[in-house]
Amino acid sequence: MQHKKQIKKSNTSLIATFFVLVVFGLIILASVSSVVGFTNFGNNYYYFKHQFLFGLLPGLFLFFLCSKIPYKFWQKNAKWFLLASIAFLFLVFVPKIGVEYNNAKSWINLSFATIQPAEIMKLALIIYLAAWFAKSKEHIKSFSHGLIPFLILLGVVAGLVALQPDIGTMSIIVIIAVGIYFTAGAKWSHLISLFLFSAGIFTLLIKLAPYRLNRIIAFLNPTIDTQGIGYHINQALIAVGSGGLFGLGFGKSLQKFEYLPEVSGDSIFAIMAEELGFIFSVLFIILFFYFIFKIFKIAKFAPDNFTRLFCAGMAIWIGSQAVFNIGAMIGILPLTGVPLPFVSYGGTSLIVLMAGSGILVNISKN
Repeated sequence: MQHKKQIKKSNTSLIATFFVLVVFGLIILASVSSVVGFTNFGNNYYYFKHQFLFGLLPGLFLFFLCSKIPYKFWQKNAKWFLLASIAFLFLVFVPKIGVEYNNAKSWINLSFATIQPAEIMKLALIIYLAAWFAKSKEHIKSFSHGLIPFLILLGVVAGLVALQPDIGTMSIIVIIAVGIYFTAGAKWSHLISLFLFSAGIFTLLIKLAPYRLNRIIAFLNPTIDTQGIGYHINQALIAVGSGGLFGLGFGKSLQKFEYLPEVSGDSIFAIMAEELGFIFSVLFIILFFYFIFKIFKIAKFAPDNFTRLFCAGMAIWIGSQAVFNIGAMIGILPLTGVPLPFVSYGGTSLIVLMAGSGILVNISKN
C-alpha cells in the first residue's frame, strides 16, 4: 500500500511539473511574440493562437491518449514508427510537399498546417533504440552486431536532417542516440570511436558552410563584429543583462522590438530573462531540471529495460536541448538554433514532447 502511494505521489508531481512548464511556455510566448506577430501578421497574438490551436490542443489529446496506451504497444511497433518517421524526413525534399523557411527545408505542408519531421524523429528514435537495445542486450558490446548497425542507422537519420540543413537538430539527435547507446551498456572503446567519428563529421560540416564557423568565432570572441557575426549573441546578452535581478516587467522587453532575432524561437529565454529577471529565470531552470530529475527517477525504478532506456532518452533529449538553448543565450555555448522545450514556438515540437510525456506517465504508473 505504501509503495502504491509513493508511485501515485511521484506520478502526480511529474504531471503537475509538466503542466506548469507547458502553461508557462504559452504565457511567455504570448508576451515575447507580440511585436513580431503584429509586424508579420498584423496580430499581436498570432504566434500564441497558432501554438494553442496547432500545438497545445493536439498535444493534450496525444498526452492523454499516450498516458492510457500500454507502453508495450510502442515497444512492439517501434520499427514501424521509425520507418514512418524516416519517410517523413524524405518528404521534406519533395517539391510542393516540403516547405522551405530561412533556407532550410525542414517542414511538410499539410495545407491547414505544417509539421517538422525532425521533431517526430526524436521520439521515434528514442522508442526504436530503447526497443532494439532492450531486445538485443547481448549485441550491444559487439562491433559487427552493435556498433556498425547503430552507426548505419544514426548516419541515415542524422544525414537526412543535416541535408535540410539543420545542424542544431542533428546534434540533438546524435546526443540522444549516443546517450541511449551508452545507457544500454556500450563498450567505452566504441563510444570513443563514435566521439572521434562525430567530431570529424562536425568539423567537415563547419568547413562546408562558413556561417557555422562564424558562430564558433562569435562564441569565442563575442566582441568581434557586433553588427555582423556577433550581432545575435550580443543582443541576447544585452537582453539577459538588462533584466537584472527582478526584470523589466512582464511584457516590457525592449529587445523583442526586432533588436534580437528569433524572439519566439531560439531566443525566447533571453527575452524571458529580460522581462522576469535573474531570480525567476533561475527558478525556471530549477523547475525544468526537476522535471528531468523526475524522469530519471522513473528510469531508476522502471519495470524493464525498454522503459529504462526510453526514460533515459527522454531525459537526454529535453535536458540537452535546454542546455544548448539556454547556454547559447548566456554565452557559454555557441548558437545552434535549438528551441527551448515546451517554451519556444513550434507546434510539432510541443505536440511530440507532450506525446512523449504521456508515455512517461504511463510508464510511471507501473
